[in-house]
Amino acid sequence: MTKVSFSELIPVAPLKIYAHSSCANLGLLINEDIIHSRNNDNSAEKTHALTRLGYQSETYLLDADCPRFGSGEAKAKLNESVHGKDLYILADVTNYSGEYQSSGTNTFTSPDDIFQDVKRIIAACSGKTYRITVILPYLYENRQNRRNVLESLDCATALQELVSMGVDNIITFESHDPTVQNAIPIQGFDNFTTALQFIREIAQTESDISFDKDQLMIVSPDDGGMGRAVYYANVLGVDMGMFYKRRNYTAKENTHGKNPVTGFEFLGNNVAGKDVLVVDDMIASGTSALDTAYELKKRNARNIYIAATFGLFSEGLERFDKAYEDGIINRIYTTNLSYVSDELKSKPYYANVDLSKYLSLIINTSNHDTSVNALLNPTLRIQELLAEIKK
Repeated sequence: MTKVSFSELIPVAPLKIYAHSSCANLGLLINEDIIHSRNNDNSAEKTHALTRLGYQSETYLLDADCPRFGSGEAKAKLNESVHGKDLYILADVTNYSGEYQSSGTNTFTSPDDIFQDVKRIIAACSGKTYRITVILPYLYENRQNRRNVLESLDCATALQELVSMGVDNIITFESHDPTVQNAIPIQGFDNFTTALQFIREIAQTESDISFDKDQLMIVSPDDGGMGRAVYYANVLGVDMGMFYKRRNYTAKENTHGKNPVTGFEFLGNNVAGKDVLVVDDMIASGTSALDTAYELKKRNARNIYIAATFGLFSEGLERFDKAYEDGIINRIYTTNLSYVSDELKSKPYYANVDLSKYLSLIINTSNHDTSVNALLNPTLRIQELLAEIKK
């Protein structure tokens, strides 16, 4: 991780973090890391101003919640003042494990429920904060980012809603379509990558992997993720390939309007005997990732690793279990930026990449009103990491 010194800097305002129940564990890890960082920062003792700003605190987590009525309706309740605070609201809209009672029936939370809670917290602040930053690791409705027929533009609408409510900055990771920020062109929008953390975790987990052009290849499962694969290939100095799906555009296969796939075509060098890292922003149903893995195995790839920032696994884990048992995939990496079930954690082929320290650094840097450009572009740190690995 890039070393950032705050020794000569003073926070713009006292820090507070609201971690929604959808990512309570991640919020605790971030809070612990910031406490540790600031307790070891000698600058906190240099001026009385820092003490008054609450620079060192027993906790930076905001005491607030979003209780529900018996009808299923909800409200936000702040149990402490946010006056003059630099508030960061953290929520995982993909977390489907939350429950609430509606008319005596247990109901699981949806992305819409969680996003509404974010808006409720903002509304409860009543404009008293110094600044509000919303952190949605998985950008709400980012898959509904463009209009092909008469359909809603949910992501753009959501971003505009947040800005209209007084949000100063929005932070996300591996946005499915970063151009959606054009919906709020004069507002802050930071889209962070996770390449550094994945490369580090893979290097630590896979004892026999070699980041060498003759032994490793990066593959994108489709043309939409080609930019991500190009970046990995460039920083690692290896080749890349891409699959594209040949589709029948005269038919529709489901209610989402997708055209059925009639075949796969691979663009790239020979993968025979090489380890392959398949990189993507998310695993939703898993069809693209698994189809890619099976096609690579047909081409005699050695080991196949899948790295996706968000592991949604919306159609269960059975197909992944079978792919592992059949020797198709060796490991799947996802992050703790989205909900990870206990079932998934127990799988022998699964590895979780912790992003809490990265997020705490982002929050700490922003709270000190320091540029996050170095954090947005981790290329130099990746090169340093590769140099350490080669030693």
